[in-house]
Amino acid sequence: MLDIKLIRKDPEFIETKLKTKDPDVDLVPIVELDEEVRHLKTKAEEIKSQRNLLSKEIGEKKRSGEDTTALMKEVSGLGEKIEKIDKQLDEKESALHDLLARLPNIPDSKVKVSQNIEDNVVLKSYGEKRTFDFSPKNHVELNERLHLFDFKRAAKASGSNWPAYRDNGAKLEWALLNYMLDIHQENGFQFWLPPLLVRPEIVFGSGQLPKFEHQLFKIHDEDYHLYLIPTSEVALMGLHHNEILDGEKFPLRYVSYTPCFRREAGGLGAQERGLIRMHQFNKVEMFAFTTPEQSDQIFAEMLASAEELIKGLGLHFQTTELVTGDMSFAASKTIDLEVWLPGQDSYYEVSSISHCNDFQARRSNTRFKIKQEKPELCHTLNGSGLATSRLMVALLENNQREDGSVEIPIVLHKYLNGMKELTPT
Repeated sequence: MLDIKLIRKDPEFIETKLKTKDPDVDLVPIVELDEEVRHLKTKAEEIKSQRNLLSKEIGEKKRSGEDTTALMKEVSGLGEKIEKIDKQLDEKESALHDLLARLPNIPDSKVKVSQNIEDNVVLKSYGEKRTFDFSPKNHVELNERLHLFDFKRAAKASGSNWPAYRDNGAKLEWALLNYMLDIHQENGFQFWLPPLLVRPEIVFGSGQLPKFEHQLFKIHDEDYHLYLIPTSEVALMGLHHNEILDGEKFPLRYVSYTPCFRREAGGLGAQERGLIRMHQFNKVEMFAFTTPEQSDQIFAEMLASAEELIKGLGLHFQTTELVTGDMSFAASKTIDLEVWLPGQDSYYEVSSISHCNDFQARRSNTRFKIKQEKPELCHTLNGSGLATSRLMVALLENNQREDGSVEIPIVLHKYLNGMKELTPT
């Protein structure tokens, strides 16, 4: 969430910056509502001050035996005015908070301004695209003989766009997760297994609510009001909701594994069939709480940790800095890691490393303090490290052989009891 003081200082400048991310942003209603709130607060304070003076006068007159009937009636009338203003103030402040909560984070000044994703900036590339001397298959076609996933039975259980991994597919998925968690822990990230269901205020803190309510799965009945996490970033951010952390222990580097759940997935045509876009997928997530001074360095470390994983798997990928219009709601800067998928003839994101500065911390009221200094808002950073579904696609499609078998990267052998290839049956 943005600081209202920042908007008050220069609303036109802030609106211009926000429009580079969301062209529909309009700060006029917020500025007008903020002025109303401040006016009501001033008016309430003036009446309360007047009431205090009259109350003091009533006390003095009572001590001297004078009649205070008229003054008491006046104080009562002021109380009714204050009650009325306080009610108006609650309504106005609630409306202002809701409008502020729908504003995205301000893009970093160095991020390229554009609404066109074609303008995303490729920073570097690793390795070369795989070339084939035979007609390569996509992962869905490969699966017809490898039997790694069963989309039909998953649909029978849950409907379309839900995955079911089987036998060697499940083993390979589990191997990928363990490989990634091992590397991140070696790089200084503390391992967490957070809850998969979280309270509304936790989803709000990470920036998913209220704007993306329609994209979330939830439980809302007489006993529970909880949301399934769209990413474990939400749960990891929520671990320190409304908390003052010890800044001397910063940075806090966390890594987690969870399934992730999203309504918006699926239904995008044959090109994104199979594992490309699902309602449920597995993801290893990096998250960090830092001081403002540490955050840029931690951003670089998270990016390096994610890159190390893909390099270890021997996959061709590129790193891309997103333009303003392609970044997530909470991010001020994002770099995507995109692997080449031969079956889709395109690059697909398997990791997004995002710098959110104090945007999420303000929504969650997550602060830090060093010794006796005044508490201040943390900086938060998050990054996929990595999302396995598209990574699985990349492994299968890039490592396939003409006979339909698939070579397994060496780094995964120890997690698969020495299995080195997937063989058609």
